[in-house]
Amino acid sequence: MTARIAFLACPTTLPGSPTRRPDAFEHDLLIEALREGLGTRGEVTAIDWRAPLDELGHFDLAYLGTPWDYTEAKDEFLDRLDALEAAGVVVANPAAVVRWNADKLYLKELAERGVPSIPTLWPDSAGPAAIAAALDHFGADRVVVKRRVGAGAIGQDSFSRDALPAATWRIDQPAMIQPFLAAIQHEGELSFIFIDGAFSHGLIKQAAKGDYRIQSLYGGIEVPLNPAPADRAAAEAVMAALPFDQPPLYARIDMVRLDDGELAVIEAELIEPYLYPQQGLQFGRLLADGMLKRIA
Repeated sequence: MTARIAFLACPTTLPGSPTRRPDAFEHDLLIEALREGLGTRGEVTAIDWRAPLDELGHFDLAYLGTPWDYTEAKDEFLDRLDALEAAGVVVANPAAVVRWNADKLYLKELAERGVPSIPTLWPDSAGPAAIAAALDHFGADRVVVKRRVGAGAIGQDSFSRDALPAATWRIDQPAMIQPFLAAIQHEGELSFIFIDGAFSHGLIKQAAKGDYRIQSLYGGIEVPLNPAPADRAAAEAVMAALPFDQPPLYARIDMVRLDDGELAVIEAELIEPYLYPQQGLQFGRLLADGMLKRIA
């Protein structure tokens, strides 16, 4: 029996869309790797996650490939995943995992479980006063502020004592504020890709000169990485701290080095992370094998 795999996407990542994002090539590379890994064992169809349920319900498994607009419709997205599971479709990663991971407050839980983390403030909203207070709280010269529900550095800002936000600046939703870590501009952000709980491949994401955002949209580049044993162990410790009985099909653990040389978690990406197939020669096969195991 040939497995029917839905690669859930959104209008800005689907091929042929007039609003396609400049980084949607990541969508193409992921699908290419998955199709190669499946071979004759399965068929992959790219489809908008908002497609009618009767169109999605005939698939065996729905993979959260590039539904990159879910952050603006989190509840609707979670409702759709619940509906798919109720219809008998295997969702990867499952709705329960997505629900836990959709709000970056999960990082607080990981810290409480002993995972090395970046000090963080969690305001319900953020304005200039919150930034000034955070600079004082951390004794830092610069901070980074993000949405608690967000991805791809959208809505993210960084401010310093000599470049504070304008009086009108505001994030009118739950936010997180952290001290800026210089290592992000020197060494970069280390990413560790896991499939079915096992390490697949690693890379370092480096920002363009003068920037700190490592995404390709902002000129970031990726360098393959064979991690040092201690660094790989740090990422594996994050995986071990996830509050699930079984490891998720896929995970990307993003980390940055602290001043003492220890790696701290930035994100445990379990929803729709780009998994850098070009840096993992066996990635497509490993992902396909994990999918087929879940629908066997």
